[in-house]
Amino acid sequence: MAGYKETPRQKMIAMMYLVLTALLALNVSREMLHAFLIVNESMESTNEKFAGKIEATYAEFEQQNLINQAKVEPYWIKAQKVRQYTDEFVEYIDSTRVTLMAITEGLTMEEAKITPLSQIKKKDDFNRPTHFFIGASEKRGEAFTIKDKINEYRQNLINIVDENDRANFDSKLGLKTDGEYRNADGVLEPWERHHFYHTILAADVTILNKFIAEAYNAELDVVNYLYSSITAQDFKFDEVKAKVIPNSNYIFQGDDYEAEILVAAYDTKQNPEVFILEGADTLTASNISLAKKIDGSRVILPATSEGTRKYAGVVKMKTPWGDTKDYHFKHSFLVAKPTATVSATKMNVFYRGVDNPIAISASGKSDAQLEPSITAGRLVKLDQGWVVRDLPGDAIETTIKVYADDNGGKKFMGEHIFRIKRLPDPIAKVLGTVEEKITKSKMLANPFLVCQMPEWVEFQYEFKVLSFTMTIPQGQGYVITEKTESQMFTQRMKDQIQNLKKNDILVISDIRVMGPEGSRKIESINVTID
Repeated sequence: MAGYKETPRQKMIAMMYLVLTALLALNVSREMLHAFLIVNESMESTNEKFAGKIEATYAEFEQQNLINQAKVEPYWIKAQKVRQYTDEFVEYIDSTRVTLMAITEGLTMEEAKITPLSQIKKKDDFNRPTHFFIGASEKRGEAFTIKDKINEYRQNLINIVDENDRANFDSKLGLKTDGEYRNADGVLEPWERHHFYHTILAADVTILNKFIAEAYNAELDVVNYLYSSITAQDFKFDEVKAKVIPNSNYIFQGDDYEAEILVAAYDTKQNPEVFILEGADTLTASNISLAKKIDGSRVILPATSEGTRKYAGVVKMKTPWGDTKDYHFKHSFLVAKPTATVSATKMNVFYRGVDNPIAISASGKSDAQLEPSITAGRLVKLDQGWVVRDLPGDAIETTIKVYADDNGGKKFMGEHIFRIKRLPDPIAKVLGTVEEKITKSKMLANPFLVCQMPEWVEFQYEFKVLSFTMTIPQGQGYVITEKTESQMFTQRMKDQIQNLKKNDILVISDIRVMGPEGSRKIESINVTID
């Protein structure tokens, strides 16, 4: 391959980085913070455009692989590795950005993911970011890991390229960490310190987005390099075959099956005739009269019933000698009803006041395509999956409906109804009680009531004891009753417990506890002195 010149994209990224470096050298005023936001927004917009352009290149690459797999597949496999390396690197950098914002602003990871930089109050904080990136003497900061990830990513891309071209790529690829870096006084300093020491949060986020832009730029350069190895002049065909390229082999009832039918080494000056016959394994002279001719090369078959559908066809093309040659094809696809599965992962009801985890899936759709909704309560997507929370007190059931992205629209996949209940009553106990028995010493060492959920309930909620009444035996059939307005035993209770004998029974009743829906009275307990 020939040597490489700096592309317009690389020049644009370099210019943004110069602006960013200049901003870092100035005192951080309100105007400077606003300037950082502008640069960061521009970088994010650039990243979105890069991602779209790269996807278009991959789509064209994949199309060529479908047409001539023998020629294109080795390069397509390498391009898929480039995509994998870039996705992993970008995911890591973005995760680092979210973690940094969460730590600096005091947000949860979920909040940090959806909060734009412009709404962060501590944009000018550099203490927490510096500690996060640089660390302390005994702990290595995240900047060192970023440098390692950058070097690993660059080397992975360079290894994809032919050995004779690696030197050129190494010099033009960007994301370098081995240059000379100097501070404002001209003193040499490490890459990590140069980029992240005493830099404010707004600058750090912008720098991380710059790394993503450089990664996308590197990915596009390498993928274009691979694609240039399979130009139209290089294609050599030893045979001509009819191709069927369906939009999908998994079709929902009520939708249409769509596929592209074409011939490799296609002659654009011709308008071939295409015939198809549903339910057939082949199209011959004996049954071609039953076939239908389709316009162009696109076949559309209504998916009116469930099950496996098949069809056969023929493409009739004129040869250079003027006669007609037939290219046969056949294909099959599966038609299924739209179905969605929504299941509670702990119990088959929802409880108010706690997170109720659920599993949501739909046939033929990835998790990223699903958009569930709920009629009562709130659905929240966490790292570990979906949960239902904030269920209203007057609701006795709720319905989860599942929709999915479908060729730019929304398809209803199914729904499930769940009953809503309040959390079951907890069980009160004294710490140290075993099978309702306890020694006086253990009871006086833990002079209070606690609550725990019954064993059959898979949820945990810390009910707080508000009050209770204790009935204490005095011998000869006499008892005294003492009430407390907290979870703690009163001094009188403790004094009377001290006088109890083995097998005396305490009755703890009128126990009121505070739960997610307010206070409630729970079942009394008996405690036997051991």
